[in-house]
Amino acid sequence: MDSSLTRVTGIHHITAIAGAPQENLDFYVGVLGLRLVKKSINQDAPDTYHFFFADGAGHPGTDLTFFPWPAMGPGRIGAGVWGEIGFVVPPESLDWWEDHLRASGVAPGARETRFGEVVLPFTDPHGMSLSLTGTGTYEDFEFTPWERSPVPEEHQIRALGSATLTVRSEEATTSFLGGAFGFAFSAEERGRRRYTVGEGGGGQRLDLLVDPETPAGKWGVGSVHHVAFRVPDDAAEADVERQIARNRGRSSGVVDRFWFKSVYVREPSGALCEIATDGPGFGVDEDMNHLGETLVLPPWYEAQRGQIESILPRITLPVT
Repeated sequence: MDSSLTRVTGIHHITAIAGAPQENLDFYVGVLGLRLVKKSINQDAPDTYHFFFADGAGHPGTDLTFFPWPAMGPGRIGAGVWGEIGFVVPPESLDWWEDHLRASGVAPGARETRFGEVVLPFTDPHGMSLSLTGTGTYEDFEFTPWERSPVPEEHQIRALGSATLTVRSEEATTSFLGGAFGFAFSAEERGRRRYTVGEGGGGQRLDLLVDPETPAGKWGVGSVHHVAFRVPDDAAEADVERQIARNRGRSSGVVDRFWFKSVYVREPSGALCEIATDGPGFGVDEDMNHLGETLVLPPWYEAQRGQIESILPRITLPVT
């Protein structure tokens, strides 16, 4: 691979589509123990919440976000739509998590071994495919425990670990992921092909499943909307945007999301990708001790606060 390539450093965040917003909050805070670090709106559809769940400090790489669209039909994993979202936890925590999920009314699937690591799959209340991988490979990434989490500190989710994509043919997708973002083939096991950046640890992995007969995927409740990849700053983002163009991708140009800057592009099978800067971060407009407690609007929407608040459904933050 070209040594001059500017590589993404891993997964920045993953954004998915939920059903009822209160159910989404109750599960990701009350069961998975993530911190709601930002309660905002979909900047392209301001009548919709945008929830950001992460570690105690909202570090990039720990952040799973949701658009609650309960009126949408169910999504479908398939060509052009990202699949399972993987989290990473300490290996010794999987027994605790299996018991905790069952006690919370969630029936986990059978444990699997993927590339030498044990994986516990399960689904959220809206049908989202999730998994917990027991690994120590997240240790080079920043993680701050959340002291008010219902999950004990030693068992808390450490980071996003991986994203999975099913494609009908892999050549165009892998060429693009390599040339634009810097992902390289790492290993194959039982039809699962792993591509990595950096050291290939938790948060630096994409898994491709090749199925020529897979139906087209569909956005909907329980599906991933997009996967965002990390770059440290604006200069690196500009480099990656040029690489996207050289690999025949059509990007959105830079979109200011206030907490980070974004560039959007679809990889060849149609799945939506984002490049997001690590900064400025979620502390730019809230006290870090009070993240997620109030509705935060980007400055350009502040004049419409009254109208927006009157449309959004009432929610209650889970007691932790």
